[in-house]
Amino acid sequence: MAEQQTRTLSGTERAAVFLRSIGEAEAAEVLKHMAPKEVQRVGQAMATLTNVSRDEVKNVLDTFVTTVEAQTGLGIGSQDYVRNMLVNALGEDKAGSVLDRILSGGNTSGLEQLKWMDARGIYEVIKLEHPQIIAIVCSFLESDQAAQVLSLFPDRDQSNILLRIATLDGVQPNALTELNSILERQFSGASRGQKTSVGGLKAAADILNFVETSIEASIMEQIKTAEPDLGQNIEDLMFVFENLIDVDDRGFQTLMREIQTDELMLALKGCDNDLKEKFFSNMSQRAAEMMRDDLEASGPVRISDVEAAQKSILATARALSDKGDIMLGGGAGDDFL
Repeated sequence: MAEQQTRTLSGTERAAVFLRSIGEAEAAEVLKHMAPKEVQRVGQAMATLTNVSRDEVKNVLDTFVTTVEAQTGLGIGSQDYVRNMLVNALGEDKAGSVLDRILSGGNTSGLEQLKWMDARGIYEVIKLEHPQIIAIVCSFLESDQAAQVLSLFPDRDQSNILLRIATLDGVQPNALTELNSILERQFSGASRGQKTSVGGLKAAADILNFVETSIEASIMEQIKTAEPDLGQNIEDLMFVFENLIDVDDRGFQTLMREIQTDELMLALKGCDNDLKEKFFSNMSQRAAEMMRDDLEASGPVRISDVEAAQKSILATARALSDKGDIMLGGGAGDDFL
């Protein structure tokens, strides 16, 4: 019981506790307003979170009530208010893209629908389209989802698509309208105003961060051969597992609360001693000793499993960075803050 009272729930777990507390109908209404990835994470937490104490539920509900009471509806019509709200919630990069779509009136209903499909389904929809269309679609998807879609294309096409993503400089409203019509005939497309920000170097780097390491290396080699400067710019923006050593201790501890022990064990099999010590130094002495012993006693593992575990931890780190919970440094620089 003492463990239940003192454990620290992650943000996702707190959301799960709250939704389970308000009833099925109300929770369903809340979930309708969440993105596919958010629904998946919160739904999984709702299904797996057990032994939630009365004190934990009370703490979550009290925090929610306090937060709501502190809010006001005044000034919601202001673009500055909306911008600040989105930046605080999503981070500067994602907020800019979302704000463009909200304030410019761009209709991306067809593209948003694709976010609910699996990678194979998206690939089947766009595989015969022009590479520029494919690049725009991938730019609208979440980075990990876009990486899965990109991996399904033939090797010869992957670098071409990523080059187009990296060099995208916004999409005109009439192009979005036509794209929505191509993707889903049942969705109508109409938009006015400024062009919508999609693609760019950071979008390309984010997608590559989620691609399997062997594919990533092949794509980067082809890009650097065709466009050396562009390839270097993309590589500079990529945040790799070794860059985690530059995260401060507070951020490191926040990250470690969000990852599974088995996943961390796998990831540490493939990293250098300095990064291992960084992880160990942010554990309790007992936990660090147990982890060291387990690593020494464990047998060989597949490189692909190690890389998958590292990419999963990186995905968690980027999600925390987007929410402002941690700051990522290293090769990513200020563009990832």
